[in-house]
Amino acid sequence: MTRPQLTHIQIDNYGPWTVEPEPRREMDLQTLQSRLFADIAQFVGSRDGYAFFTRFDNMVAVTNGLDRTDHELLQESIGNRYPISVSLGTAVDPVPIEALEGATERVQAAGSAQDRARREVLGGEYRPPEAGDVSIAHFDVNDATGKYTDRLNEFDSFIRIEQAYASLMRYMREAHGALSFFVGGDNVISVVPEMTEAEYLEAIEHVSDDAGVELKVGVGFGPTPHDAGIDAKHALEDCRYDGTRVEFAGDEH
Repeated sequence: MTRPQLTHIQIDNYGPWTVEPEPRREMDLQTLQSRLFADIAQFVGSRDGYAFFTRFDNMVAVTNGLDRTDHELLQESIGNRYPISVSLGTAVDPVPIEALEGATERVQAAGSAQDRARREVLGGEYRPPEAGDVSIAHFDVNDATGKYTDRLNEFDSFIRIEQAYASLMRYMREAHGALSFFVGGDNVISVVPEMTEAEYLEAIEHVSDDAGVELKVGVGFGPTPHDAGIDAKHALEDCRYDGTRVEFAGDEH
């Protein structure tokens, strides 16, 4: 059984900070957000976790392999280098959305995101990594370059990819409690519970019917997101080589 550990990262009092004492330049805010995500992704990634930007003022990380000390160090590092602080909630559950719900509740219980008195909340549970704790599904659009990148202008290509992402994201969350994140190009990474080949095919067919975009997916398992993700990437390469739509790393399926 998979047991993903999810961490909800939320900037403290960010909304008011962006407009006080007067509205800040938008590109300065965009630069801060992108650098903050890059630093968080590097910190989490160096410990074999995954981080996703979601709305930038809120981020989600899969942190199997990171303990409370690692989370404390992340807060300290951000507090030392940025004019803002972050609160962190962490929870573990076989269903990714349930883990994120638990993580979010730990942050929300300490106060609003715009509460000036709430700073650097740290709460939750941390699981020592074990084999099979994390399952990652790496989705990819079939021939995105030939169908979109080399034929359409960038904005229309972006629309097609985003439509597929939105369709997949909603379906995987509602049908399986999975969390799916756009990671650039034509790639989506999903943190998933245990799913069958038939269930992945149903997801792919849903996106094809709903958004008119064809997908393939490689699925990997491991004690950490990095381990599972690397296996998923290799499984995706098997899809490309064999012309299949779903491949599992090893014999896990």
